Amino acid sequence: MVILRATTTLLVRSSVLKSLTKCPNTLRRTCFSGTGILYCTNTHKECSITTQIHEDNYHANKTQIHRHYSSMQDRCGGGGGLFANNELRLLQPSKLASFAQERRLNWKPTTAIVEAAPSKIQPYLRLIRFDRPIGTWLLFWPCSWSIALAADPGHFPDFYMLGLFGVGALVMRGAGCTINDMWDRDFDKSVERTQSRPIAAGDITRFQALVFLGAQLTVGLSILLSLNTYSIILGAASVLPVVVYPLMKRITNWPQLFLGLTINWGALLGWAAVQGSCDWSVVLPLYTACMSWSIVYDTIYGHQDKKDDQTLGLKSTSIYMGDKTPYWLTGFAATMVTGLGIAGVMCEQTMPYYVALGLTAAHLGQQVWTVDLNNSQDCWNKFRSNHRLGAIIFAGIVAGTLAKVNKDKKNQDKKENKGDS
Repeated sequence: MVILRATTTLLVRSSVLKSLTKCPNTLRRTCFSGTGILYCTNTHKECSITTQIHEDNYHANKTQIHRHYSSMQDRCGGGGGLFANNELRLLQPSKLASFAQERRLNWKPTTAIVEAAPSKIQPYLRLIRFDRPIGTWLLFWPCSWSIALAADPGHFPDFYMLGLFGVGALVMRGAGCTINDMWDRDFDKSVERTQSRPIAAGDITRFQALVFLGAQLTVGLSILLSLNTYSIILGAASVLPVVVYPLMKRITNWPQLFLGLTINWGALLGWAAVQGSCDWSVVLPLYTACMSWSIVYDTIYGHQDKKDDQTLGLKSTSIYMGDKTPYWLTGFAATMVTGLGIAGVMCEQTMPYYVALGLTAAHLGQQVWTVDLNNSQDCWNKFRSNHRLGAIIFAGIVAGTLAKVNKDKKNQDKKENKGDS
């Protein structure tokens, strides 16, 4: 039985496609964000991919599928189909072209790794958002800033620590995603953007997710235990915020604030790992700056789902700020720049750092005042651009710290000159 819906997208269920729904993991081997291309018109040249993926199922039902799909094309005006949640979604040609373009623009090496992985492994890679590394970067950058600020004048940051915290960011971001998806399974089923997440789609059970979470936390703990005692205690204190953060969207209009408290713990931990304890005159303004940054980028991100969140009764700064979002975020952007400025002064940073700070202010202004909050793709693009912002600040810290040696030499030369005179 076929159900056609007179909307931009049409959902179709048919006995002809039952054999194809048996291999959703295989379908996703040619997908991005967990949504696989099932088949579409020759214009878009995806049919060859379908026949390769579903060779047995395709050839066994080739006549029925072509007859069935031809009839749908006649009734829907052409287009193509996407497979998600064991349903065939037909798209009008304009939507299909947009989807294909988005797929090309969003392709990245991590996507290729997910697609090439064994079918049993793919759901776990998608669960930790391995194909969307922006979250890992946003967790890593505050760690790297703190590590770089803690470096001795004239020296590069500790590369071993950067590597260790990089692995930790990947693991703990994955653990956070797993916890979030376990809490939000029922909500994710009702939001179009999250319906294909492995737990919501049924590719991974809650028990399997729990076991996987245990493995991730074990790896994270092993990394933490390799640090000094002060850092171990400080790192252990971050577990509770990680667990309760996904619940905040049910309780408060400010879940992004709790995200900031959680995801930026590395701003404290990085300094402690290098120096053995926290210099609060540096790490506290740095931590405040990072929290403000998280509110900026995650509020923009949240505008993608604001309609679904309102329907489900969930809360967010995106909904709370509404049309006044640019004004609110300008305040938080200013707080971020101010916090970074104070941290730089306390570390006796040099000119390259403040140049990077100026670029940061410009980048934040561009994000906040040019984003189209009613355009999901633009919100995603602005959100993802924060990876570049993180790199700008890190480069500024490293360059500024290396330049400190020149400042010290000048001061020493002045003292020697005074002594000679």
